[in-house]
Parts: sequence; C-alpha cells; structure tokens
Amino acid sequence: MNKHKLADTISTVTNPPIITIPLFLIICIILSFENGAFDWTKFIVLEMISLVFASVLPMAIIIYWAKRINTDKDISNREDRFTPLVIGIVSYFIGVVVCLILHADNFLTLLLLCYAVNTGVVLVITSKWKISVHTTGISGPIAALILLLGPFGAVFGIIYPIVIWSRVLLKKHTLSQAICGGVQGFFLTVLEMYLYMYIFSMPINGMISLEMSILYILAIIMTPVVLGVLSYGDIGSKNKVFVLSEIVLLVMFYVLMPLDVFLIFVLITLTSVLISYFAGDEFVWFRVLNSS
Repeated sequence: MNKHKLADTISTVTNPPIITIPLFLIICIILSFENGAFDWTKFIVLEMISLVFASVLPMAIIIYWAKRINTDKDISNREDRFTPLVIGIVSYFIGVVVCLILHADNFLTLLLLCYAVNTGVVLVITSKWKISVHTTGISGPIAALILLLGPFGAVFGIIYPIVIWSRVLLKKHTLSQAICGGVQGFFLTVLEMYLYMYIFSMPINGMISLEMSILYILAIIMTPVVLGVLSYGDIGSKNKVFVLSEIVLLVMFYVLMPLDVFLIFVLITLTSVLISYFAGDEFVWFRVLNSS
C-alpha cells in the first residue's frame, strides 16, 4: 500500500469543508429529534444552513483562491492563507445571522459562532505560526458530537491521531503544529459553547456537562501529546518513558475517571500506537516507540 497516497486521501477527506459534511449531517440529525419524533422540516433547514455556510462556501473559497494564486489545494504557504480564512469567518458569521433570522436550533447557531471565532484565532496564530487547519477543523465538530453524544461522540476522536500522521507525513505541518491544532479546536469549542450559551441566554437541552466534555477531550489528546513531547525531547530510552507514562495515565484514567472516559483513552492510545507502527520509520512516533 502506498502510504503517501493513503495519507493524501485522508488529508483530502478531512479537509475542514469536506469533513464537516458527514459530521454536521450527524449533528443535524441529532438536533432534529424532538420528543422522540424526527422533524424533517427542522432537519432540512439545519442541514441546508450547515451545508452552505460551513462547507460549500468555504470550499468554494479555497478552490477559487488556490487557483487564483496558483498553489496547491491545501494552500500550503502560510502567508497565502489569510484571505480564505477571513472570507471563511465571514461565511460562518452569515450562517449565524441566518440561524437567528430563521430561529434555528440554538446549538447550531452557537456552533457556527464557535467556527467563526476559532477561525479568527487560527488567523491570528497563522500570522506567526502555521498551525494545522486540518486538525482544528476536525476537532470542532468532534467536540460538538461529544457535547451531544458523550462517549459515542468521543469515539470520533480516533480521527485525530490519523490526521496528525497524514499531515506530518505529507510535510504539510510539523508534528507540533498538527497536535496543537486539535488541542486548540477541542478546548475552544466546548468552552465557547458553554460561554455563549450563558452570555446570549440561548439554552441548549441535552448537552453533557462541561466537566465531562473536558474529560473526554483529555482522553483523546493525552497519548498524542505524550508522543509529541517525546518526539521533540532529547532523552534516552524514549520507548520506556512512553510505556511508563502510559501506565501512569492508564491507572489515573481508570481510578479517577468514569469508565467510558477510560475506554476512550484506551481506544485513542491503541489507534495512536497502531498508526505509528503502520507508518513505520517515516513517522517520528514510530521512532519513539522503537527507540532503545
């Protein structure tokens, strides 16, 4: 199997405007259930808003801008990303306004507001450092699914280490840029959702608690972060340090966390280790796991 071709396919599929299509579809389906019945009218309205303002318009902007400046589909040059990011922010804000006009579901309204603000944060960071838009882009809707579905939403976190590998292998980002994009997106989204819900007095029923959502996020990011730190750290026997660190984390998650959070941690750890061994020596996590 051509690993570079697979990584490129993963990178394409998880491009933020593309990955939002299936993930927002799931979100819209969940939001359209009321009192045990499915509201087709509500679903169509929510799906059309999310499809147009979170996917189609941002995707069209990226394609147009990439062709205009004659660059690749990822717009790899950091300085070339400002215009599409700004227009993307405008698109998300328009989506928020449309939601307010149509009195759409509060969850989708605030989620699009999170998208606009988080993209603004990415824009500021991009002026100095090329943080990964891919991992930021997947972490937002996954965080939303965690808020709605708890552990079932957190299962989608397996995408995170896979996208890290694809972006690093393709040399689109450094390991730290790929890891930090996801960490930022996960935490900002859940914190902002609760903050905006309070500030704008827009109640949302059925969300899990802020504390539980943070625990799920920690379960998702801990092993990738540990592998990332060891990838940069100048220490001997990195594999032994990794095993010891994971044993400590495993015990902590098992003793201190709910069982489903522990299971999510185990799932993401296994995914991270498996993707490392699949990647082989081209990926720095593999070298961490096999160092002497």
